[in-house]
Amino acid sequence: MKILENSGQEFEIINYINSPPSPTELQSLADKLGLRARDFVRSKESIFKELDLKAHLDDDRLLFQYMSKNPKLIERPIVVKGKKAVLGRPPENIEKLL
Repeated sequence: MKILENSGQEFEIINYINSPPSPTELQSLADKLGLRARDFVRSKESIFKELDLKAHLDDDRLLFQYMSKNPKLIERPIVVKGKKAVLGRPPENIEKLL
């Protein structure tokens, strides 16, 4: 967050827990990130294991549905700038985007 605050650029924080993105929005994020769903799903979350999603890591559509219903599965923070996005961890990713 400090990187964004110090950048002097406007930004918006979207709380995915309170306002989960739809599967379509997650696909759009994946396109901006240049990643597949498996690359930003939190596979160490207990809900990931409870839902037995490991067997479905190659099914983006299914993962996006589960990620939308269970936003704790979404890796965060995700920083979007125009048509590009990065995962905010490590923080150097944000610096590259800005």
